[in-house]
Amino acid sequence: MSTIVRPALVLFAALTVICGVVYPFATAGIGQLAFHDEANGSIVERAGKPVGSTLIGQSFTSPKYFWGRPSATAPMANNGAGSGGSNLGPTNPALVDAVKARIAALQAADPGNRNPIPVDLVTASGSGLDPEISLAGALYQAPRVARVRAMPLAQVENAIAKVQKTAYIGFFGEARVNVLELNLALDAAQK
Repeated sequence: MSTIVRPALVLFAALTVICGVVYPFATAGIGQLAFHDEANGSIVERAGKPVGSTLIGQSFTSPKYFWGRPSATAPMANNGAGSGGSNLGPTNPALVDAVKARIAALQAADPGNRNPIPVDLVTASGSGLDPEISLAGALYQAPRVARVRAMPLAQVENAIAKVQKTAYIGFFGEARVNVLELNLALDAAQK
């Protein structure tokens, strides 16, 4: 009996140390060394105070700010603990109503803008936490933000160009803009 139990206990102890201690410390250490900002939440600070994260979307509702992609997290928007899509299909009346309400909000905030509304401004992503919008989404909102901030449209578009990220490796995805970075850049430009 001891010839079976002893090796099993030794193997159990060894795997517990490897999987429960060595592996977590190794992965955390590699994360801190190789991806320090991401491993710590990519917190953005201004004047020593955290103002947000470049990895998790935030709700901006003031017309002077660019608005991010709608969040599908519940019970509150952009809740990192509740990451996930809405699971509403394209024919679901709840999704149709939500999209119509988002379109109405965008049109009410900028009634003179007759351009087509980019889809990412009215639909949530699979994670519900997107910190970025498409370049088209940023350019659609630029006239409203410029008007409310009393800034030249060219200056707002220049701020978009400065924080714009291109497709991954040149061809995966599309050009995008981090909403928090853009709003902070515009706030800094107005000081």
